Amino acid sequence: MASIGSRWRLQVRGTRLCLRGPLPPAGGGSGLRLQRLSLGLRADGPGLRLALERLALVERQLAENTFQWSNWRRQAPRRPGPLGPESASAPPKAAPAVGGALGGQQEQLAGFEQAFFADPRRRRRPGSRTTWSAAYLPYLRRLAAHGGASSAGASSAGAFSLAQLEEVVESYELGSRSRQQCAIVLAALARHLQLDIPADWHQRAAGYGLHAARFRQLPSDAEILALVEEIPNPRWRLAYGLMATYGLRNHEVFFCDCASLAPGADRVIRVLPSSKTGEHQVWPFQPDWIERFELERLGLDRLALPRVRIDLRHTTLQQVGRRVAEQFRRYGLPITPYDLRHAWAVRTIHIGLPDTVAARMMGHSVAIHTRTYHHWITRRDQQQAVDAALQRRRSGA
Repeated sequence: MASIGSRWRLQVRGTRLCLRGPLPPAGGGSGLRLQRLSLGLRADGPGLRLALERLALVERQLAENTFQWSNWRRQAPRRPGPLGPESASAPPKAAPAVGGALGGQQEQLAGFEQAFFADPRRRRRPGSRTTWSAAYLPYLRRLAAHGGASSAGASSAGAFSLAQLEEVVESYELGSRSRQQCAIVLAALARHLQLDIPADWHQRAAGYGLHAARFRQLPSDAEILALVEEIPNPRWRLAYGLMATYGLRNHEVFFCDCASLAPGADRVIRVLPSSKTGEHQVWPFQPDWIERFELERLGLDRLALPRVRIDLRHTTLQQVGRRVAEQFRRYGLPITPYDLRHAWAVRTIHIGLPDTVAARMMGHSVAIHTRTYHHWITRRDQQQAVDAALQRRRSGA
C-alpha cells in the first residue's frame, strides 16, 4: 500500500492481520492518530482479500464520519477453539438489534437480520458481524426511525412499504456514498420482504444526474437574487449567498475558509479537508454577487454565519447539511440548497468554463460532472459546433 501512496499499512502480528493507519482516538477526542485496528483474520490469501475489503470500509466510514471503535472491536482475535476462532460451523454472535421500529416493522427487521446471518456464504466469512454493524445497521436504524415517526405508506399491519424505503433513500444527498450504500441495503431488505423494487432503482440510488422535469425548474439568477429577500435572518442570508455564489454543498458553508472574502483579497475560497470530498478551491460565479450578498462580512467575521453545531465529534456532515435544508423549508423557499449548487454549475457551463475545472471546484469527478449536467453540457457543445460550422461557412463565402 505504501507504493500507491496510502497512509495505511497491513501488518502481521503472530498469525493474524491488522491494519495500521490514521484513526480517531479510541477514548474520544479530536483528530486522527496512527493506531492499529485488529481484524481477527488469518494471515493467508483469503484473509488478505478480506483485509483489503475491511480497509475500504474503514476509509469510507472515516470519510463519512461514521467510524466507531465499538463496531470494530468485535473483530479482535479470540482464543481459538477446536476449529479455530472463526469456524464456519460456529454460530455467529447476536448482532446489535435495530431499534425504533414497531409491530410488524420490528418483526420484519428481526427476520431480515436472522436471514442475513443464516446465509451460508456469510457464515463462512469472519467479517460478517462487522459488515452488519457498520454497513447495514446505520441505514436500517434510519428506516426504523422513519417508520416509527410516520405511518405514511405503511400497510394496515404496520409493515414497511416500498414507498417508505424510497423515502429513506431520497433523504440522502444526491451522489453521496451514503445514498448508494443505503439503496444497496434497502434493496436487499426489499428482496427479503418480496417487494418489487423499481427498474430504475440503481440509477436513482446513485443520485447522479437531474431528472428531465427539473431542467426548467432551476432558479434563474434573477430569482436567486430575489429569494434572498424572503430570509429574515441575516446569518442565513449570508449562508444562502455563499451557496449561490460558490455552488457549495449544504454542509460546506460551515467548512470553508472565507478569509479571501475580506476587502482587497482574491475572493477564492477554500473548502476545508474535513468536508465530504476534501480540500478544494472555488471561484465565484457571479463575482459581483459577493457585494450583492454582503459576503465580505465573512472575510472579517467567520462567526457571522448561523450558529450551527459543526464539531464532528458530536455531529456529522450529513446532520449539518440537513440543518441547512430544514432552514430553507422553514422559510418557505421554493428551492432547495442543491438547486443553488446546480444553478452555479449550469452558470459555469454557459460561461464556458472547462468541465475539468468546474468539476474540481465542485469537489467531484469529471465523470460525475458530465452525468449530472449532461443536458446543458450537450447543448453547449452542440452550440459550439454549430457556431464553428457557421463561421467556416462565412469565411469560405
